[in-house]
Amino acid sequence: MTNRENLKDTKVLVVGFGKSGIAAAQALLKLGAKVYIQDSKSEDIFDKNLITFMRGQGAEFYLNSFPYDMENFDLLVLSPGVSPELPFIVDATDKGVEVVGELEIAYRIGKGNYIAITGTNGKTTTTTLVGEIFKLAKRKTSVVGNIGIAVISASAEAEENDWLITECSSFQLETTKYFKPAVSAILNLTPDHLNRHHTMDAYGKAKAKIFENQSEDGYLVINKDDRECYRLAKDCKAGIVPFSIEEELNFGAFVKDGKIVIAKEPGYIEEICDTDDIKIIGRHNLANVVAAAAICYFAGIDREIIGKGISEFAGVEHRIEFCGEIEGVKYYNDSKGTNTDAAITAIKAIKENIILIAGGDAKQQDFTGFAKELKGKVKTLILLGRDADMIREAADREGFTDYIYCRNMDECVAKAHEAAKEGDTVLLSPACASWDMYDSYEQRGNHFKENVARLVE
Repeated sequence: MTNRENLKDTKVLVVGFGKSGIAAAQALLKLGAKVYIQDSKSEDIFDKNLITFMRGQGAEFYLNSFPYDMENFDLLVLSPGVSPELPFIVDATDKGVEVVGELEIAYRIGKGNYIAITGTNGKTTTTTLVGEIFKLAKRKTSVVGNIGIAVISASAEAEENDWLITECSSFQLETTKYFKPAVSAILNLTPDHLNRHHTMDAYGKAKAKIFENQSEDGYLVINKDDRECYRLAKDCKAGIVPFSIEEELNFGAFVKDGKIVIAKEPGYIEEICDTDDIKIIGRHNLANVVAAAAICYFAGIDREIIGKGISEFAGVEHRIEFCGEIEGVKYYNDSKGTNTDAAITAIKAIKENIILIAGGDAKQQDFTGFAKELKGKVKTLILLGRDADMIREAADREGFTDYIYCRNMDECVAKAHEAAKEGDTVLLSPACASWDMYDSYEQRGNHFKENVARLVE
C-alpha cells in the first residue's frame, strides 16, 4: 500500500480514539476505507455527537472492548499513546496483519515534503522555530505531529510542494515502515519513556527510525555534543550534518565568535546570526537554535531568512515560558518538562534562588541526577502528584530537605508565592508526565498560569 487508491475498501482498525485516532479515522473514511475504531474507554467518556457523526460516516466502534477476529483486518493504525505490546495488537501481528502508526499512514496518503525532528528534549521549540522560518521563506508550511496537530490532518490535503514540519516522538517513530523525510534531525538522547521502551537501546533504536529510509539525497542533522545521540548516525545513509555548541566543526553548524555559523565545507563558513539575537534563554535553547539553523539551511532556505526568523522567535508555550513578575518574583511555566533531563535543563537556564514545583507521573525514572541539581540553585522544592515521594526520596539521599507537599496546583502556587522573596523565581518544571492529574502537560501548564494570574487580582 503506497498510495491513496489502495485504501479503498481496506478494512482498517484505528486503535485509540483521541486527537490522532479521530484525525486518522476521518482521513481514512474519506479515502474509502472501511474503518473500525477501538478504545479501552467506554462510550460515555466520549462526545456523543462525535460518536454519532463518525457512525454516520460509516465507522464502527469497539469501545471498552476489542475485536477477537484480528485476522479479518487488513491494517491496524495505532495512535502514539498505544503500545504495540498490547495482547490484541501482538495477536494481529502474529496473524500477519500490518501494524503501523498514524505518522506512517499520514506519510503514505499525502504528497508533501517532510522535515522530521526528534530527540528527548527540545523538539517542540526546534520544530516551532523551523516552522516559523519556513513560513518566513514563503513556503507552504504546516507544523504538525507530537506538537499537537495530527500529521494526517495536514498530509491528507498536502500537495507536492507543501512542507510538513513534523515533531516526532519515539512512540510515533517506532511504528513507521516507509516514512522518509527530506531532512531529519535528532537533537539529543537521554532516558525517557522507559516504561514503554524498557531499555535505552530500544529507545535509541526507535529514535533512529527517523532516518531509516533516507538515502544520499537527504540529510540527517544530529547533535555532535551528545555522544549517545551521535552514535545513532553510524547506520545512516543520508548526508550527516553535525551541530555543536561546544566545538568548531569542519562541516556542519556551530558557534564561533558569538555567531551561529554553518560550514558547507572546510574553510567555507557562512554566518547566520549573532547569538545575542536569540530571545529564548539557556544553553539548551542555543543548541535548539543551532539545530534549527542547520535544518533550514540544508533544506535550501537562505541564510538571511534563517537569521531573521531566529531573531524574531520568542519561544513556545509551556517551555520555560515567562508568565510575569509579581512583587519582584518571576514566574516561569515549564510544564513541558516531563522528564528529569528537561527539568534539569530548565533549572540550569535560571540563575539561582528557584522555588521549584515538581512531581506527577514519574514514568519509572531515576531522580538521582535531578536531585543533585537542587543544591545551590533551588531554595524550596514544592512536591505534587502521584510519584512525589520518589522525588523526595532522591532529594533526601542528596541531603536536600527543604520541600513542601501540596495536594493540587492551586496550593502549589499559593505556597510558592508565600515562600518567594524579591529576586526569586518560581518555576513549574515537573520532571514528570501530567497523566496522574491532567489530560496533558498543556492543561497542567494552563492551570499553573491561571493561578499565577490570580495572584495579581
